[in-house]
Formats: sequence, C-alpha cells, structure tokens
Amino acid sequence: MSPTPARPTFPALRRTLAPAAALAAAALGASLVAPLPALAAADTPVISEVYGGGGNSGAQLRHDFVELGNPTAADVDLTGWSVQYLPARPGTNTQVQVTPLSGSVAAGEHHLVRQAAGTGGTTDLPTPDDTGNTNMSATAGTVLLVEGTGAVTCRTADACAEDGSVVDLVGYGDAVIHSGTPARGAGNTASVSRDAAFTHTGDNGADFTSGDPTPTNGAGETAEGPGGGEPEEPVEPGDLRVHDVQGTTRTSPYAGRQVSGLPGVVTAVNAFGSGRGFWFQDPEGDDDPRTSEALFVFTGSTTPDVAVGDEVLAAGLVSEYRPQAGAQTITQLERARWTILSRGNDLPEAVLLDADTLPSTYAPDHGGDVTDLELRPDEYALDFWAAHEHMTVRVEDAPVIAPTDAYDALWVTTDPDANPTPNGGQHYGSYDDPNSGRVKIESLLDRNVRPFPQANVGDTLAGVTEGPVYYSRFGGYLVRATTLGEHVSGDLERRPVRPTARHEISLATYNVENLGGADDQADFDALAEGFAAYLGSPDIVGLEEIQDNSSETDDGVVAADVTLDRLVDAIAAAGGPAYEWREISPEDKKDGGVPGGNIRNAFLFNPARVQFVDVEGGDATTPVEVVDGPRGAALSASPGRIAPQDPAWNSSRKPLVGHFRALNRDVYVVTNHFNAKGGDQSLHGVIQPPNRTSETQRHQQATLVREFADELLAVDPDANLVVMGDLNDFQFSTTLDILTGDGALTNPMVDLLGEGEGYNYNFDGNSQALDHILVNGALAGRVDYEIVRINSEFHDQVSDHDPQVLRIDTRRSTSPGRN
Repeated sequence: MSPTPARPTFPALRRTLAPAAALAAAALGASLVAPLPALAAADTPVISEVYGGGGNSGAQLRHDFVELGNPTAADVDLTGWSVQYLPARPGTNTQVQVTPLSGSVAAGEHHLVRQAAGTGGTTDLPTPDDTGNTNMSATAGTVLLVEGTGAVTCRTADACAEDGSVVDLVGYGDAVIHSGTPARGAGNTASVSRDAAFTHTGDNGADFTSGDPTPTNGAGETAEGPGGGEPEEPVEPGDLRVHDVQGTTRTSPYAGRQVSGLPGVVTAVNAFGSGRGFWFQDPEGDDDPRTSEALFVFTGSTTPDVAVGDEVLAAGLVSEYRPQAGAQTITQLERARWTILSRGNDLPEAVLLDADTLPSTYAPDHGGDVTDLELRPDEYALDFWAAHEHMTVRVEDAPVIAPTDAYDALWVTTDPDANPTPNGGQHYGSYDDPNSGRVKIESLLDRNVRPFPQANVGDTLAGVTEGPVYYSRFGGYLVRATTLGEHVSGDLERRPVRPTARHEISLATYNVENLGGADDQADFDALAEGFAAYLGSPDIVGLEEIQDNSSETDDGVVAADVTLDRLVDAIAAAGGPAYEWREISPEDKKDGGVPGGNIRNAFLFNPARVQFVDVEGGDATTPVEVVDGPRGAALSASPGRIAPQDPAWNSSRKPLVGHFRALNRDVYVVTNHFNAKGGDQSLHGVIQPPNRTSETQRHQQATLVREFADELLAVDPDANLVVMGDLNDFQFSTTLDILTGDGALTNPMVDLLGEGEGYNYNFDGNSQALDHILVNGALAGRVDYEIVRINSEFHDQVSDHDPQVLRIDTRRSTSPGRN
C-alpha cells in the first residue's frame, strides 16, 4: 500500500455557528462573523498551539498542552465543547481522549488546556483555563476542537471532515488525520503554533510553524520554552562548528539549546511544501568520520532568502525532529537567523556512494535503541547515513531497483551485484541481508522545470545524481536530489504467462489493492486487461482486498456484489472469460483494512471449465468444517470461512475456503490475506534489530490454516489442496514454516524458481515475496508455477502486488475424486 496522501482541508467557514457561540453573540450584541485579522478564515475559536513533549527528555515544560485562540470579534462560551486527541494512526478500536472545556475565550485571546505531565521538565505552565490527563505524542498526533463532549467516531480525515461537530483539527507529524498537510516540527522541545493572528487557511502545514512552546492562558500569562527566545542575527563565527553540534551519536549534544555563529556554505534549498529550509555544510570539517559536517535550517512554510553557494553564519535552536515514533531523528536548527557573508562560493565535494562505500552490514545487532551508541560508519550502513546526515552525496550511473512511486520517489542501488533479480532489482532473501546499498532518491528541483523521471526497475539514472542526505518516515535515509541523472530506460516489458493446456487446471492469486464498487471504471479496466492479456484467464482466482459496494465510505454497507460484478464484466469486455464469483460478506468493520471498506477475500471461476461445489451455510461467523463426502473430503459450507470468530482474526481478513471441480478433479482452495506488517518496526528505525510485532498474529493465523489443512488431509490424504494469497510474510519466515512444516504443504516459489526470482512485491527497494501459492504433497510433483510480473516493477502499476499462476497437471492422477 502507498503512504497516506494529503487529506481534505477544514475551512472554518464550512460550518454554521455553534448554538452556544450564537447565544454569546446575541448577548453581547455582536456578530461572530465580524471582520477577522488579516488572512484569517475562521468564524469560531481555533486550535492555536499544540505541544506534546512536556516532561520528555530535554523538555523544560512539565506538561503537554493545547492552546486555543479566538480570532473573532466577540467572546465565545466554550461550555459543552471539548478538546480531543487521537494518535497518529488510529484504528477502529482506538480510544479517543476527551477533555471537556469550560468558561469562555475572549475575542482575540487564548484559552490554555493543560494536559498530562511527563517525568522531566523544570517549568510549570501558567495557570491553565482547563485541565485534562491526555498524554500526547511529542511528534505525531491529531488534536480536535469539538462542539460537544462525546468522543468523535471518525478515524480518517474524510470522516472527520464530514463530522459537523468538529470545529477545527490539527494533525502534526505523520498523523493520517490532518487538514491539508500535517504540521511539521513538533518534538520534545518544540510545539507547532499559528501566528499571532490565528491565521486559518485550512492547511495545517501552512498555518503552523515549529518553535519554542509559548503556552498562553486567558489572562495573557505565558511561559517561554527551552530555547530562550529568538536568537540574534550572527555577525561573527562562534565557538562551535557544525560537527560539534552534530556530535558522534545520532542526536546532538546541544539539543534544546541555542547556538550561534555556525559557518558553512549553502548546498541546497527546499522551496516547496511546508517543510522548507536550507542545508549548509562546513567545507573544512574535523576529519572525524563519525561527525556530520552539515545541518538543515528549518523555516516551515517560508522559503528562506538564501541561494546555493552562499557563505553563511547561522544561529538557532538545535532540535531533533523525529518523523514518527521509532524513527531516527533529524538534527536541525529551528527559529533560526543567518547572515550571508558572500555569494557564489564553491560547494564542498559530494561524497561518492559506490559498491565499496556503504558497509554490507546494515545495522548493529544491539537488541534495543541505538540512539545513544557512538556511530561506527565504517561498520554499519545505518551509522554511515547518520554520520553523513545533511551532507551532499552522489551516485553515478545508478541502477533503478524500485519504480517511481506516486510521491515522485524511487530507489537505486550502489551495489547492483548484490542479490540481483532477473530484471535488475535486488532480492530480499533473509532478515540478515536487507541490501545495504539501497538508496532512496527524491527531488528538490521544480517539477515544472525538471519533471521527476517515471522509471521502472532495470532503468538507470545515468550520470550524476546528488544532493543532501535527509530522512523520511517512508524509507528512512534518502538523497534530496539537486542534480538528477538522465533517465535511461531498461525496456522492461510485461510478459504473459504461457497458455494453459487442456489437461491442466490453472489457479491464480491476486491482491487487487482495495478495489471497491464505487471506484473509477478505469481501475476495473486496468485490472481486467491484466487478467485477459497476462494471466492467461485462469480457471480459478483467489482475490484479496475486495471492498464493499461503497468502497471506503463508512455507511454500514458490507455487500460486494457491485464490486465483483463490475470486475467480471470488465474482464469479459477485455476478452477474458465470463467469470462467476463467490464470497462471504464480513460483519461491518470487523475485518480490518480501511474503516468502512469491509475488505474481504473472494473467488472467481470460469464456469466453462470449472464447477463450484456450493454448500449452503457459510456466513461471516460460522466456521467451515471438513466432513466425509461421496468423493472423499467435503466441506460443511462452500464457500466457508476458517474459524472466523477466533481471536487470531481480530480486525483481520478471514480465509475463504471453496470446493471446486475441474476436469473431473476435486480441488480445495483456501485464499488468504494475513495480518499486515504495519505494526512492525522499520529497518531504518532506532530499534535494531527491529521488532516484528505483527507476525505474532500471523503465526496464530497460519496455525489455524494449517490445522484446517491437516483436517482435510486426515479425511483424504490424496486431496488436491491449494493454500494461497497474500500471507504478508516471506518464504523464509516462521509464518511460512508453520504452514509448510513436516512437509504438509510445499512452496513452488522455493522449489521451482531460480535464485533471485522469488518475489512479487517491492518495498523500499527490496524485491520480496508476500504472496504465495502452497500445495500439498499429492500435488507437489505435478504443478507448474509462474509469477506474473506486471505490477511491482512498473511505475504505472494497477496494484502493488504481482499475481501468480499455478497449473495442475491432471494426467498423472489416479482417481477422479481423490487426485
């Protein structure tokens, strides 16, 4: 799945006045829609400042807080309103933390809501106007101002935009619920706040800037945060250099302190978006490989008045920006001032990244948080990146190993000989070797002048690509390119599978990436072309990520007949078979995925070649059982679901089981979509090695599917059993070991494909396998297997997964019912 895109804005004028506010206006003889301060767009109080670092490491203030501001011309009664908090990525069952409000906020003034205290800090907030116990994240979350005290039920930006009780909201860090773009720069020593006019454009990223926390109550009392106010413009070099500020670990020894007079040359400018600023690098350095010689100066939504080649002296508050929990931090200057000493200077030479630059060992095997460890850039790739944070690096003639994504980013490699795939990617074959030469490339160039290349795996960025090292929650360390190499195509082509012979039964599994009945027809047509032109029109298809008829609208609809009818109609129109389908609709919001999408697995089959053995009784909660039948094993329900009420499937898709008959052979198929990896710690995070917490549930799920397989084969040891789908784990994982242990099931991907060919998904430049087709021993010697490479290596993919096709050779069977 792709990262969450920007979500709708929340213009304050979209809603009518709250009844309480209207009564207050009438009592005062004033209108709450009187002229506002310049550029302000709000006709109600707004959230003016958010701080979640209270009491954390380096923080001066003891408490978190939310500050409200009133940009209107009249006092507003807040009685019956509340401030509410959601974590950055709330789930269906996430509890909202609610703080009821009281009293009123005067025109043009503030209202301070004190929240939970941390264990550190030295300074109390000014007397709060309201208090709560919410423990907010320092770096990422969503704060909502709500007319009412009932907890909001929205868990997406769209849903919150449609909730008439939500007066204002601020998403910061990597929060998925935000207005416009999220506010950036919050941390232990920094809040995000509006300007003095409470400007409200509907875009959190534009309206909020990072800086010292300045909590202000209704009486106008305030407290300054740890930065000690605005720095003076530097006029001469100070006692520190950039490498002193960067230090020899991942965080600065000067975090939370003001520094001044740092010399350097501007190497790059980010003039776009809400995370604007510039990079500057000390051309002299200290020859210590552990210390970076560059810094980023964060200016929020303001484009800095510097140019590449400017010699500067910089001053500001040293902060550590962490894009999300568990990520590395970015050492940067905030609330900065700088003096330009000269222009047009030569830039420091970029560090060349080649096959010998990045250590082959990715990270220290520390068993915990590596933040405070001294960097060892000659031993660990992750330490190399941290030791070169913000410095200019370059790659030359870089092979593309992951296609351009929807956010104009791609991956290249500095070591193309490491674990190569047939098409020029890099195969991820074990936890111990995550391909340390991978490098993510984004661009700082104006897209209107230099469009980002739309590249596929196997293409090349010829010549030089260079820019400063930065860090993103999506993919970790990356190069923000100021120079992009020339895009040279590798002529990667989609190729169809071979035709299915008359004596073969063909099966496929395909994750169609959140396909819903309200989606555009183009989505259905693109998928249909794949079925007709590349998959060879398989006889039986297991589908994953089928959503309900209203797609992601959370309206209680669970049926998916429109979704599946539109898909089979599109396939037929593209020249494929006239498929029929079977599925079982889930209970509303019980199967995970996007809230309201009601994701599920489904079957397609070609009735000209396959009969579906329908057995009534399958529903969302009834488990399927294996029973004796006239031809061997039979199912108590077909289609049916495996142990759907077992806790292993909480908020997760339940396996769908079907009994098929083709070429007078019975075939039992289980299509799966196991628990996603979303809760796992990242390869590039501060915990090394990363914890794979999501696999606990997958192990439980694999155990239940294995138990079903064992039951089926106990009744009929020679049954034709296929277990397939998006298992969300690798061929070398414990999840797959549970399914294949003792030879109960085998994996044709492992048994039949050559080295480096076992992949059907690309994540962060690693070509890996999340989707599998497993067969029991009776089939193992008479199957043929292909991965249909039509998506994961292409920038114009219609799904992020490649489908797979398995063919069963029926010529060696011995009895119609059992082989």
